[in-house]
Amino acid sequence: MAIKVYNPTTNGRRGMTTLVNEELTKNVTPTKSLVTTKSKTGGRNNQGKMTVRHIGGGAKQKYRIIDFKRNKVGVTARVASIEYDPNRNANIALLNYRDGEKRYIIAPKDLHVNDIVENGPEADIKVGNALPIENIPVGTVIHCIELQPGAGAALCRAAGASAQILGREEKYVMIRLQSGETRKVLSKCMATIGTVGNEDYSLVNIGKAGRTRHMGIRPTNRGSVMNPNDHPHGGGEGRAPIGRKAPMTPWGKKALGVKTRASKKASNKLIVSRRKK
Repeated sequence: MAIKVYNPTTNGRRGMTTLVNEELTKNVTPTKSLVTTKSKTGGRNNQGKMTVRHIGGGAKQKYRIIDFKRNKVGVTARVASIEYDPNRNANIALLNYRDGEKRYIIAPKDLHVNDIVENGPEADIKVGNALPIENIPVGTVIHCIELQPGAGAALCRAAGASAQILGREEKYVMIRLQSGETRKVLSKCMATIGTVGNEDYSLVNIGKAGRTRHMGIRPTNRGSVMNPNDHPHGGGEGRAPIGRKAPMTPWGKKALGVKTRASKKASNKLIVSRRKK
């Protein structure tokens, strides 16, 4: 994975970078049976009211159906291609199973075309293989981790994401996430060996406003340039401080440092140590 830096031929090109996806298989179209249509909401609910700001437009996309459960046990699969997915920052891999079925999975780092992967308790400790966490040795780096057995992967699905197994305690396995949080996960949950690929995604400089519009993101205005009836930061002559002890949302709530996690959430007892501040 390399990053291409453009020459400043225009104002929009100055500072712009893009990913050179060398690992993607060339001249491959998405598998039709694994693709569905994707409608856009514009940030509006079923009443037509805007509930999420800054959403609208964007390039037309189709959703790729990803196998997060990895429940096809005992059947080996060959990696047919590594493909781009417009719905996530990680790449996806097309698996051709021995019985003829095809499925997409999140493409881990160092997974290549024609590699053989498998699912289930008997699978080897090899990049791309999925097996219950209780069968994975301590110290192994994993991704696509389930929180409930059979529910499908919920943790470590983004580009460059991973977790490490620290130890075992009764029916739980202790894992450390990249945020620094240490938590328990049921040992029957599935996880995939390795780290999610496309780790250089976070280093890309968008460069111009048009690229964010292609992503479906509308412009964001600062509260300090608004009128006081539109935003708590607004008003004043010329450039003025926000006039509050802390930054506020447009609705007068604190914008930074407020804990949004429910204090009585059932999974709190599974968190051994909180993430780093």
